[in-house]
Amino acid sequence: MLVTDDLAVLLSVNDAAALVLPEARPGATLADVAPAWLGSALERLPDGHGGHATVHGQVAGRTYEAHTTAWNDGTVVWWLVDDTDHRLAREALLVERERTAFLTQASNLLLSSLNLERCMDVTAQMAAEHLADAAVVIAPAHAQKLPVVTCLRDGKPSNSRVAAAPEDVPGLMEALQGFPPVPSRWIDPAAAPTWLVPEEFGTVGSIVITPLPGHGVPAGALVLLRRDSSAVFTEAEEVFARLFAARAGAAMSAARLYAEQASISEILMRELLPPSLHHVAGVEYAGGYRPSKDHERVGGDFYDVHPATVEGDASLVVLGDVCGKGLEAAVMTGKIRNTMHALLPLADDHHRMLTLLNTSLLNTHDARYATMVLASAQRQGSTVRLRLTSAGHPAPLILRADGRVEEAPTRGSLVGALPHFTAVSVAITLGPGEACVLYTDGISEARGGPMGRTEFGEKRLHRALSECAGMPAEAIVERVQMLASQWVGAGRHDDMAVVVISAPRSNHLSMVDGHTRGRFTA
Repeated sequence: MLVTDDLAVLLSVNDAAALVLPEARPGATLADVAPAWLGSALERLPDGHGGHATVHGQVAGRTYEAHTTAWNDGTVVWWLVDDTDHRLAREALLVERERTAFLTQASNLLLSSLNLERCMDVTAQMAAEHLADAAVVIAPAHAQKLPVVTCLRDGKPSNSRVAAAPEDVPGLMEALQGFPPVPSRWIDPAAAPTWLVPEEFGTVGSIVITPLPGHGVPAGALVLLRRDSSAVFTEAEEVFARLFAARAGAAMSAARLYAEQASISEILMRELLPPSLHHVAGVEYAGGYRPSKDHERVGGDFYDVHPATVEGDASLVVLGDVCGKGLEAAVMTGKIRNTMHALLPLADDHHRMLTLLNTSLLNTHDARYATMVLASAQRQGSTVRLRLTSAGHPAPLILRADGRVEEAPTRGSLVGALPHFTAVSVAITLGPGEACVLYTDGISEARGGPMGRTEFGEKRLHRALSECAGMPAEAIVERVQMLASQWVGAGRHDDMAVVVISAPRSNHLSMVDGHTRGRFTA
């Protein structure tokens, strides 16, 4: 505490104030023994007697807060409060808030995209803007080249692929392998190769190399560069760089995993998707499929057409519905389709094929079952001879030339549900222009209509088919799909699949190559 008179002459100095201002003693002038910022408090006091003022400043490297009070007799009392620790705490808190905000922003930007190149660009740009004068993001080598993204502060990321040896850069090989970073003080900036330093950067003053940790596998390395005119990296800055790198590495790893999974899924989906049907041996085929969820591409319904391997034999059509929806049902669909393909040598014996398939499904760990219908189709002159076998599946529908719709009297037990499989096969003949319609219950049981809860039903399906008499197979499929889709609208529905087998309509239809959507004659 200091006390001065109305002329700013010291009247009293306590022991604590004497330690802060060693030259301060009674009789001395305040301006002679104290810094100018302390005397500036007098200018802030209101005119007249009385009043208060507060000023801040430093003495011998420490920060003080001076509270000044003027009394009516003209004396002024000065209370000095050491504010150094509070100031340092406030500054540290502000820095932490800024860093937290930066890390939050980085996480939001990085996790908003599952594109690996985008994640690398964002990582390099944010690191250059907030952590260094330039940043380089290096991904693990691919095809003996390092994918590299370079960015200068206030610049745009630049992508390249560099044929370079990581071991030539101290600490880079270790970072790419996920090992702890080498301290920057151990890295000679002059040793940085030209491919690591952006053009027009100048002389490198200091380097930080830190790993980008991923999910079990390192995602790459982050290199921070500062010019020789900038301050070198402190230990605290290196620690903060590792915190940022952890978030960036997690985002890059997630993007890489997503890309790998998407690639695998795309390959698997291509194998699971129903085939594009065409004309085989004078018989017209068409098929349509819609999964239960529009954002999915596969489900539990499937169909295949297997052309006869020997001329004159019948082609085999398989349509089925696996219990369940989504990817799990699609996996079982793939198993069934592969098994049926392996059983093609027995295609003339439907019961034998389905019995072996039933046994195969019962011996798997998956408890799913399926309904199926098999159709062997063989052209005989202007007609098509069919042999139909249902395994717990809706009966095939026969569309006659006059518009009549008949149910094929075939029936059988589910596949994969009971130890003993039973089925009854029937023979059907299609006249010119007549068709056989195979479908899954996703069509007949589709709920919708005016109230949104009514089944499409067998009667509506029969009536819709009777209006398709004489139409090509593809047109019948499109008509059934359109009506079912309109019925359910935007509501939920099961997988839907339909296959139409049609006999030629005359002996003078256009012939293409047997693999187009045009008509076919032998």
